[in-house]
Amino acid sequence: MQSVNPFTGEVINSYEEYSSAEVKGIIREVDAAYHQWKRSSFEQRSSLMTNLQAKLLEQKEELAGIMVSEMGKVKREALGEIEKCALVCAFYAQNAEYCLRNEPIQTEASESYISYQPIGTVLAVMPWNFPFWQVFRFLAPTLMAGNTGVLKHASNVSGCALAIERLVKEAGFPENVFRTLLIGSAEVKAVIGNPLIKALTLTGSTPAGKAVASVAGSVLKKSVLELGGSDPYLILEDADVAVAARLCVTSRLLNAGQSCIGAKRFIVADKIYDNYKKEFLRLMGEASFGDPLDAKTTIGPLARADLRDELHRQVVTSRKMGATVLMGGYIPKGKAAFYPPTVLENVVRGMPAYREELFGPVAVLYRFKTEEEAIRIANDTVFGLGAGIFTSDTEKGKILAERGLEAGCVFVNDFVKSDPRLPFGGVKESGYGRELSMNGIREFVNVKTVVVK
Repeated sequence: MQSVNPFTGEVINSYEEYSSAEVKGIIREVDAAYHQWKRSSFEQRSSLMTNLQAKLLEQKEELAGIMVSEMGKVKREALGEIEKCALVCAFYAQNAEYCLRNEPIQTEASESYISYQPIGTVLAVMPWNFPFWQVFRFLAPTLMAGNTGVLKHASNVSGCALAIERLVKEAGFPENVFRTLLIGSAEVKAVIGNPLIKALTLTGSTPAGKAVASVAGSVLKKSVLELGGSDPYLILEDADVAVAARLCVTSRLLNAGQSCIGAKRFIVADKIYDNYKKEFLRLMGEASFGDPLDAKTTIGPLARADLRDELHRQVVTSRKMGATVLMGGYIPKGKAAFYPPTVLENVVRGMPAYREELFGPVAVLYRFKTEEEAIRIANDTVFGLGAGIFTSDTEKGKILAERGLEAGCVFVNDFVKSDPRLPFGGVKESGYGRELSMNGIREFVNVKTVVVK
């Protein structure tokens, strides 16, 4: 297992995969820790989670540096990611006890209520694009609920995975409450099948989610899946074109476009299409790609060269099938895995750019004449993670958000972003279950009914 700097092409570090025996041993240790940890009080858990929050902020320069080197994230965004991890730690440190409080239910019994109890060790299979945030939005609620966790991280961010394990120890959590498994994807099936693993969560591609869910189903273990997205943004004719274009470009280029909830398809009212397109192209053209440590850099390299090549294949194939490339659409010279901001139009069904997730700085523009047409285009996808609507009529925006768009998250006059206070997840092939907020911490607990006569 190797971590390769996508900017320089140099190998950062090599890691030896854990053997099957080592993995089983770690899981046994984590299970043993669970039987002690589940008895801890919310006060104890909160104190340690607050320590973890402090450790993240104290070491954010170092931790951001690991992200920059392993997957090419620009340093400004890497620092922001660590700060967001600290935020989710603070949220659950302050709110877990309330989220999991007993809930009285009135029945004929003298007392009846719902009790939320931990279930055991939860497996997390996590991706490389937000290598700290994806883990912490699982880790914080899992530990605060009294569960323990094991992490199978993407192989190219093993340094991030080990850093997270170290941080948990440094924060004072009991030994083996959280461990990292340095294993390849082929070993995940065996881990899911281990009887000491009680549930699992995966963030990743739709094919990976289907594979993991089928294994989990075969052994009757609950799973939460946050998968791909091809987020549509509706720009209605009464929208502020300048504001909409700026926020849409920001969302499309965040993390070099490598975000499940990044805006990807822009469905624009016919009357303002030309003005919007002009402003959108101008802002996309202002983006600069370069050294992710340079404060002037807007976009870093994609995480791996093979990912860049696959994105380019999608663009080239779509162009050959009739799509128009308005900007970008080429592979820059050099070792770095860069891909330029790219804009397509005249994209129709059957093209990769229409049906597949574009995991990089590639945007697709569509024109619509009626709102019914806009909704049809937006929903004509297997995905349903996030969506956006830009309009000066917020009441109309709310109606379209609630009743029109098929997505787990819809933002009106802003781009989609995750927030510890709000549930996060998708529908259709974007997955099921929810992370974050009260909904997230209740995913992996025993919702226990207690009745007293």
